[in-house]
Amino acid sequence: MSYGTAVLEEVTQSPEVNSDIISAPQEIARDLPAWFRQQREQGWREFSALPNPNRKDQAWRFSNVDALDLSPYRFGNAPSDDEQAEILERSSALNGKAGRLVFANDQLLERDALPESLRKAGVIFQPLERALIEHEDLVRKHFMAQPAALGSAKFAALHRAQVRAGAFIYVPRAVELDAPIEIFHWLIDENAAVFPHLLLVADEMSKVTVIEHFRSFDKTARGFACGVNDLIAGRGATVKYICAQRWNENVTALQINATTVERDASAMSLNLHLGGSYSRFESLSRLVGEGARSDLLAVAVAHQKQEFDARTLQDHVSPHTASDLLYKNALTDRARTTFGGLIRVEPHAHFTDAYQKVRNLLLSDDAEANSMPGLEILADNVRCTHGATSGQIDEDELFYLRTRGIPIKTAQRLIATGFLTDVIQRLDQDAIAAHLDRLIEEKFATDR
Repeated sequence: MSYGTAVLEEVTQSPEVNSDIISAPQEIARDLPAWFRQQREQGWREFSALPNPNRKDQAWRFSNVDALDLSPYRFGNAPSDDEQAEILERSSALNGKAGRLVFANDQLLERDALPESLRKAGVIFQPLERALIEHEDLVRKHFMAQPAALGSAKFAALHRAQVRAGAFIYVPRAVELDAPIEIFHWLIDENAAVFPHLLLVADEMSKVTVIEHFRSFDKTARGFACGVNDLIAGRGATVKYICAQRWNENVTALQINATTVERDASAMSLNLHLGGSYSRFESLSRLVGEGARSDLLAVAVAHQKQEFDARTLQDHVSPHTASDLLYKNALTDRARTTFGGLIRVEPHAHFTDAYQKVRNLLLSDDAEANSMPGLEILADNVRCTHGATSGQIDEDELFYLRTRGIPIKTAQRLIATGFLTDVIQRLDQDAIAAHLDRLIEEKFATDR
């Protein structure tokens, strides 16, 4: 099945026509709830009305807005039988997992159901389209409930208008998943566009870990990805989310994350950025209940002319909340990274404890790292600190390794890997950490 319709149709077309073109296949669209179809129509109107990003906007300072020309991109074709077989073979990262979904060009290829014990306990793991029908009230309550506050409102509206694939996860009260859930999203066509979505709701005292993989089937095919995550950690819940992004280096990608952390809950996200020509990640973490904690972790390895653009907001709404952000970037050649982060302490959010740290390791004289950490404190009795550093490899460390016969490129790679690994280890998930370490090693190996 081929979707030849451009992702960006003429603005003069009616909203009804635009809602039709984002449904695959067409008969599924007629079964979707009216509120969801209305949201898609409204999303298209908002996308059409909002201006394109401009580097003069603070939210897009230092960004490569020229990379956001979306005119070439279209919905992709369904994979052939041979492509599907290869994708499914390559969609395996962890030996132990609770369940798995595999999408290619926003079309579901395979679903590994949860064990019967988890299904009997009330855990739900479904494609988004099915959840919209079977769990409409729950999806409607949380689907893109948080506005895109970090600059990409236009692209969040595009996602709302075009989303047609994703995953819905619900973990009931006091249920714990010992093994992670895996989700794979693949781009397989030249100039294909995908709009992956994840809605995760963890109820009181529950525990869940989810890892999403973003990959390209072809090593050089251009593509566009515009994803959104809604993560909700209910009272006392523990949520861990891992993004392993390794699109090929001709993909333009935007990922918008919104996490809500309720009383005594904990949410940890770790984003590994390896692929893409221009990749922007926005992360909003709202701590809405006393005792809530949020850990925001990220690692980026950039080479050649890659650009990684991260924007974050640690929003402390309630008192006695804590957040900790640690982002580390390793750059070589003419790569660029940008970080813009804000800790905001709302009025009455007393006794907030928030930290923000960004460290950049520059492996060449032409690499560029821009960091803009910030604070906005509207309450008393808080402890908030932030900082950013950029530097090169310590010459003494490099000399030590070279005196032991290690070539300079290998020595640099070992030092850079050690620089990044402490972020990965904070996951406290050995199997996932080992997988992410392998991906980092593979990325450095391409520079040999």
